[in-house]
Amino acid sequence: MAKGRRTHPMIEHGHATHTGLQRAHNEDSYWADTERGLWLVADGMGGPARGEAASAIALETTVAAIDAGIPLPDAFRRAGAAVLAHPAQHGAAAPMGSTLAALKLNNGGFAVARIGDSRIYLWQDNRLARLPHARPPIDAEIASGEPPPAPSRNRATQALGITPTLELDTQPVTGPCVPGMQFLLCSDGLTEELDDARIGAIVSRTDLAAQECVDHLLLAALDGGGRDNITAVLVRVR
Repeated sequence: MAKGRRTHPMIEHGHATHTGLQRAHNEDSYWADTERGLWLVADGMGGPARGEAASAIALETTVAAIDAGIPLPDAFRRAGAAVLAHPAQHGAAAPMGSTLAALKLNNGGFAVARIGDSRIYLWQDNRLARLPHARPPIDAEIASGEPPPAPSRNRATQALGITPTLELDTQPVTGPCVPGMQFLLCSDGLTEELDDARIGAIVSRTDLAAQECVDHLLLAALDGGGRDNITAVLVRVR
């Protein structure tokens, strides 16, 4: 179990990953970096060695792109292209890919984006919400007088290295950072075992340090069965 620590006066973060109770290998990867203001969670797929490689490539490529000043949508596309180009993609029965959830803090604001079933939650005003927000139903759009959007593949069913790069739905959600905000990035190994109410009950524990909250999340997911790899990154804005 890898752990984090507080490294910035305005940001507290905690992070951890666990193989789970039924898997022999951990195909999840994460990045937690207050200096860059960047936090990432990736969940690889395609078998142990290939899944581990896919999630690592997704992180490394995204970090390098952000360092080069590239915005999140294009960083995601670069990561998708890098996973797609990996030699292990060829000659295998199953495709190799990765989810990616990202949080970037900069100049008093935040940007979040995700591909695949790794999730991003925002805790604010005693409420837990999933980000990016779900697209409204078509009926609601018609009632509002707005034309429905062109059909697109849901970002939760997409994956870096599997979905064609130009089809990735990478539009981020942005907004101002406000003291008291908390962002939780996690792989589906957490959300398969814990519902949103349980996650919110743990994240709301501001009497605990961020790392303690992450540890509680992982332990609760393990108690729930731990059927998959589990990764959680919690970022608090002070």
